Amino acid sequence: MKNIVAGIAASAMATVGAEAEERRNPRVAPQAVYDVAPGLGHFTDDVLFGDVWTRSELSPRDRSLVTLSAIISTGRTAQIGGHTRRALDNGVTPPEIGEIITHLAFYTGWPNAISAVMEVKTVFEERGVGPIADSTAARIELEAQAEAARTRTVNTHVAPTAPALADLTNTILFGDLWQRPDLAARDRSLVTMSALIAIGQPEQLPFHANRAMDNGLTRQEASEAVSHIAFYAGWPRAMSSVPVLQRVFDARETPKHRQRLPPHRPK
Repeated sequence: MKNIVAGIAASAMATVGAEAEERRNPRVAPQAVYDVAPGLGHFTDDVLFGDVWTRSELSPRDRSLVTLSAIISTGRTAQIGGHTRRALDNGVTPPEIGEIITHLAFYTGWPNAISAVMEVKTVFEERGVGPIADSTAARIELEAQAEAARTRTVNTHVAPTAPALADLTNTILFGDLWQRPDLAARDRSLVTMSALIAIGQPEQLPFHANRAMDNGLTRQEASEAVSHIAFYAGWPRAMSSVPVLQRVFDARETPKHRQRLPPHRPK
């Protein structure tokens, strides 16, 4: 009798322990994933959402910015709805989500942006989010010295071959989009970096990684963003960005660069 009681108690404790573990690490992967690719199910629940998403090196809100940027940029429309809900829960506002889509239209193309709009609108309707209006806040002031250097580079290297592209870069991309207050300068830079890594454009990363850190993104946050993107755009694209980002980190450690840096002003 004692053995039976002990067996029942042990079974109950195991059940309670399993339930507690389930509460600590709730399943995110649907049952279909476990039915078809159980390893993927375990990596999804135990590693991606059970570990990566809980790492303190990047806030949940930032992880949502990075994830939305990666999946919108790569046209993964089926995943946008779920991550839009998660982003809202993590504190990303509806206007910010709309501005992420607007920003990414310039960096990864209008088709991806329009496709994202359709998915996000469904979530906004679920959540009772009405039409989004442009922000009435003051426009973001770009750092004059850095902007002058960027303009010279565009005029020297782009204008002779593609004058219309150079003009649009100066007047629309940086003369308008980057100054919109609907997304903070630091967040806009994080979105841009994430998109460039996700679409495999590391050669564009030095300028934008420097801009991101000038706008307040820390070295640790930039590094962690690369690790996070590996799960959403694949290891090869994340790994390709590592040496490029390391060169940016090294260059920023030089005394000459530190003397050049303007004092950071929250924007």
